[in-house]
Amino acid sequence: MKVQKGFDNMLKRIAVVLLIGIIAFAYQITTPPPPNLCGSPGGPPVTGPRVTLRDGRHLAYNEYGVSRETANYKIVFVHGFSSCRFDESLFHQELFEKLKIYMVTFDRPGYGESDPDPKRTIKSLALDMEELADKLELGHKFYVIGYSMGQQGAWGSLKYIPHRLAGVALIAPVVNYWWSSFPTNLSLEAYKLQPRQDQFAVGVSHYAPWLVYWWNTQRWFPGSSVIAGKPNFSASDWDLISKLRGDGSPTPKDYVRQQGLEESIFMDMKVGFGKWEFDPMEIENPFPEKEGSVHLWHGDEDGLVPVSLQRYIAKKLPWIHYHELPGVGHLLPNYDGKKEAILKSLLLGEY
Repeated sequence: MKVQKGFDNMLKRIAVVLLIGIIAFAYQITTPPPPNLCGSPGGPPVTGPRVTLRDGRHLAYNEYGVSRETANYKIVFVHGFSSCRFDESLFHQELFEKLKIYMVTFDRPGYGESDPDPKRTIKSLALDMEELADKLELGHKFYVIGYSMGQQGAWGSLKYIPHRLAGVALIAPVVNYWWSSFPTNLSLEAYKLQPRQDQFAVGVSHYAPWLVYWWNTQRWFPGSSVIAGKPNFSASDWDLISKLRGDGSPTPKDYVRQQGLEESIFMDMKVGFGKWEFDPMEIENPFPEKEGSVHLWHGDEDGLVPVSLQRYIAKKLPWIHYHELPGVGHLLPNYDGKKEAILKSLLLGEY
């Protein structure tokens, strides 16, 4: 009996050791490496202008168009997923000069040369944008344009700093399937239009954000198709890409993610598809006297963001000017004449 009892105790100890080992292994594979901060010893160099924010973080930016001092219109552009301040999707040199447009783009926190924000939320991004505008002395009011995942900055501005806005445009905005105003059947139907691997990647971002790093770096199951460089673009998008190939430099992936995957694209997924502090479809009209306007642009062939959800948003928010474009995919501003149409509708009211 004593031998048996000793054997049982040994098995218990082994079980405890194995459990500790499994927990330690799980922690190791789900914990991302520390960030490689710009300007730190051994980190990437700081190559462009940056402003210092209220909490000491730095925000890197780039400027386009005419000078701030001579501009008639001042725009803050919010880039999309796995992009950066060098995104020129809305830059049109001739139109910028003609209308005297100034536009500032910036690396969202954790991207490029902007410091990561481990506490980043939709609200904190909107406040970052407001502070950037103030540091650059853009005036009391400015325009905001958010492209794709940059909708976080556009919706956030409408919610938290509407008094600072002259107008807002959302271009092919990524949708959070868990916004409470969506009917369950509609959001579920749209969710299932994604490739299976993206259904899992987006679901993990919402239900188990602590697994996002592991899910998109392990090799047992396919992670996000966008991260893998094989997005579910429409045929019209792929045709456009083939035509644009060689007409300029693509977004430098190494620059975008140089401070770490967790700080840039994975944080983006957690914030974009996580639990929001508000439902955009409950936002009140920021321009009741029609002193400004809000526009939502979407292509009916967008393979990344189902058009059905944008139609529902437009119905819930009748004060939004909804522009649905036939035969257009997610790369909407790169189609012929579209960036001009977006800018003129927002700045001049030419619908």
